[in-house]
Amino acid sequence: MKKSSLPVAVYLLSISQALMMSSTSLMITVSALVGSSLAQDKSLSTLPLSLQFLGLMLTSIPASMIMGRWGRRSGFILGALIGLGGATIAVLSILNHHFWGFALGAFLVGVFNGFGNYYRFAAVDVSDEANKPRAISYVMAGGVIAAFVGPNLANYGRSLFSGDPFAGGFLYVIGFYLLVLVIMLVIKIPDATSTNSPQTRESEANATGRPLAVIARQPAFIVAVICGMLGYAVMSYLMTATPLAMKHHTHVFDDTAFVIQWHVLAMFAPSFITGNLIQRFGLLNIMLLGALLALLCVIINLMGHSVWHFWTALLALGVSWNFLFIGATTLLTETYRPEEKAKAQALNDFSVFTLVMLASLSAGYFQHKYGWKIVNLGALPLIGVILASLIWLISIAPKKRLADRA
Repeated sequence: MKKSSLPVAVYLLSISQALMMSSTSLMITVSALVGSSLAQDKSLSTLPLSLQFLGLMLTSIPASMIMGRWGRRSGFILGALIGLGGATIAVLSILNHHFWGFALGAFLVGVFNGFGNYYRFAAVDVSDEANKPRAISYVMAGGVIAAFVGPNLANYGRSLFSGDPFAGGFLYVIGFYLLVLVIMLVIKIPDATSTNSPQTRESEANATGRPLAVIARQPAFIVAVICGMLGYAVMSYLMTATPLAMKHHTHVFDDTAFVIQWHVLAMFAPSFITGNLIQRFGLLNIMLLGALLALLCVIINLMGHSVWHFWTALLALGVSWNFLFIGATTLLTETYRPEEKAKAQALNDFSVFTLVMLASLSAGYFQHKYGWKIVNLGALPLIGVILASLIWLISIAPKKRLADRA
């Protein structure tokens, strides 16, 4: 059967995702190092990156509700404006050597990401049912650009300000957010309030669907949240600690940028085929493979400390995240009705990024206090929960899994 084409909005959302993730990959590359240079207490090195995830977490619910009331486009424009403010504060704080100012800028960047993480759901809104996995994958594939742009701009930006090698990179982040703002001013994303008759709009506005507790009790919803939450947390935890571990093992910054670049590439490059893999081999099987790749990452990290070990481990971790996050997002969309999407998506993203924030914060602490081996051993219980939840859901008949949605 011939595949239908994706709407133009999906490709514009993919570009926006690329710009958002380019700034994120730049921050992943330098944030812990900036924090270490500015903070008197070196165990706080990863706090700015953790505050970025905190901003994302705290924004996830209000962002969903704002977009549910005023539309996706309005929410994305607001997020871009906040991101511009955050990046500007980050540049000024680095130049003036203010740790807490840099932390505030990182927090506001996280608020922007809290809105931007709904790009994938916006792609679902503009696509037909058969193209949902492809639409999500194409938006996430925008992150492939980020693999090359973020770490390289972190390197190039080092020469823009003498004495402050990381401030220049955040000037590029300001440019990213300006481009996102332009895209959101021209993109066409139909709002639920503008696609139906007045009578239908009033009916949908009054319909809230099932209680959130009922939606959240579905086995598929539970597993979607577990895999999205723990899969992202494991990725963030190990990725955040990696630049600090590489510095501890005397690797130069160029090697760190190289490892992060390939990690981000591995996170997003599979997105070109993940949707097709899901359609061919089954959603839960691809998610199970993602969990096994996370386990492989830990095993490689425990085997040695060379650049090759860091590189191959983070490659496996990136693909793991891709399969688990796209899989969990796709699974989540099978558990709610249209009128329930705002609250279901908000609960999911709040849960995911609450744990991601805690994981990124704990990464710096455990790396500083206990070292790379303990950091990796700490990821094993989370991977075990992911595997157990998927095996449990696979054992349930598909009809049983999704029956509550009807």
